[in-house]
Amino acid sequence: MAGHLAAKGMKTLVWNRTPEKGAWPVSQGAAQVDSLQELASQSDVVCICVSRSEDVADVVRQMEPHAKANTLFIDHSTIAPEAAIQIHNHLQTQGHRFLDAPITGGSMGAQKGTLTIFVGGDQSDFDQAKPILDCYARRAELVGEPGAGQKMKLANQIGVVGALLGLCESLTFAKKAGLDLAQTRDMLASGAAGSWAFENYGPKILNHDWTPGFSIINQAKDLVYALEAAQQMGAFAPTTELANKLLQQMIEEGHGEWTTAALYDKMLQLGFGA
Repeated sequence: MAGHLAAKGMKTLVWNRTPEKGAWPVSQGAAQVDSLQELASQSDVVCICVSRSEDVADVVRQMEPHAKANTLFIDHSTIAPEAAIQIHNHLQTQGHRFLDAPITGGSMGAQKGTLTIFVGGDQSDFDQAKPILDCYARRAELVGEPGAGQKMKLANQIGVVGALLGLCESLTFAKKAGLDLAQTRDMLASGAAGSWAFENYGPKILNHDWTPGFSIINQAKDLVYALEAAQQMGAFAPTTELANKLLQQMIEEGHGEWTTAALYDKMLQLGFGA
């Protein structure tokens, strides 16, 4: 994402706790800095992409005292909606601004600059951010007030995991029935059962390729946030509960870094009534 900004002529600074990950953005024209504090002191807009709510809060806490007045923080992480609202409100009291802007499209979307971005926050801040987001997104829209971006992302994750469960259950049934899995995947993908999951995860299942992609541990993290939000809102989320239960089992078995498509193996092991 940072590489796309640099390649499109925007003055871009990068920092990562693993410095080698800055190599590609630097090759596109970005400059690598040695600390979050240095990055904050030289930036008008700061884009964050980490893992959990507490990680975002920690990064913001380190940068905030060194940030220029009225800095716009754009957070691309997937975190709890309530955490996004709290960070927005805190930064506002300190004279800064915040957009929760989680992304979808996976690592390939980031590499190709074709992400979809759900943005929560103020219209004027979104208007400033839009030319930046357009450097690495196919679609970026304001979906509501602070926290709404995270709520939309969690709705996305619920849909993604539902499709994944359907794919794995379908191919598990086909395997148990003695059907040719490659033929099953091709024929079902071309009909009403077809989905992004069939197109993108189907080949991984056929090849028994569990390299991410999107890892089980990250998907499970997102589902925990989704279930917490569903409970707060009184929303019924049985598919999400089942997916989270199965993914948590796989993490306990030491498979947290596998792609979520490996859920096929777990469902194959369980069998009917397990």
